[in-house]
Amino acid sequence: MSYMEANQRLIKQLSAEISKVIKGKENAVRMILTALLSEGHILIEDVPGVGKTTLAMALGKATGLSFRRAQFTPDVMASDITGFTMYNRDENRFEYRTGLVMTNILLADEINRTSPKTQSALLEAMEEKRVTVDGVVHQLPSPFIVIATQNSQGYVGTFPLPEAQLDRFQIRISMGYPTIEEETRIMLDRLSGNPAAEINSVMTAEQLAECIEDVKNVTFADSLAKYIAELSAATRMHPGVELGASPRASLALMQAARAYAYINGRDHVIPEDIAQLIFPVFSHRIALRQEMRMKKQDVSSVLQDVLLSVTPPVKSR
Repeated sequence: MSYMEANQRLIKQLSAEISKVIKGKENAVRMILTALLSEGHILIEDVPGVGKTTLAMALGKATGLSFRRAQFTPDVMASDITGFTMYNRDENRFEYRTGLVMTNILLADEINRTSPKTQSALLEAMEEKRVTVDGVVHQLPSPFIVIATQNSQGYVGTFPLPEAQLDRFQIRISMGYPTIEEETRIMLDRLSGNPAAEINSVMTAEQLAECIEDVKNVTFADSLAKYIAELSAATRMHPGVELGASPRASLALMQAARAYAYINGRDHVIPEDIAQLIFPVFSHRIALRQEMRMKKQDVSSVLQDVLLSVTPPVKSR
């Protein structure tokens, strides 16, 4: 067994550990691991009570990384997120008091319920992996990933995320309702307590760092880079699209594809990885024209058209 294969086995163990409390949501678990291994951020959008927060907390516990939860409300301030400086009278100097971003995994719960000013406090942290407070730069721990949740229904008292901040999220997913069988298992599991309490750390921070380095060595052929560029261009030329995918979206798809291939036990990316990921990576970065919305057409149909219009490369290595 090679060094990479041993690490890939660890990732399978991590996935299995998270699935102890997230029943029947293998794709959601796979997507959150894809974001973690490619050091991207993920937005989980769905109705209350389907396991968004549980998924994020399970990841933090199973990886053994530092984890903080920010419950966003209108009175949360930007300094609560980035930290602030305070005068220390005893030592006659100003000291930096860390904010919630000084962690490996930040759960931004109900991110759209806080003010735009507080939302924007996350922009530098998400893009540059650092925060600037009173002119002083503070580096964030590595890895750093934001897992944000928001309710897709009930917009009263919410502040919709602007396009600039949506673009910082590598992946957006929806949990969806469980099947009857899955919901039955969820209830029966809760009879003896909370299964989340039984989640164990299956890897160290050092081992996770090795896996992240492995992902950077996953082979990505030149033909696949051209394939992604053609897909992005096709979104911009689609007659129903007002705002297409940007070069940042192309980069996000490339990095996610490498992590996705790694999770699936490969050392190279194939076109199917890209086709699978284009929906969670591109969907929140595309704005439809008014006539498309009036026809009740969604972004998924546009991306399906895009996939059909672009021929994937025959060879992926």
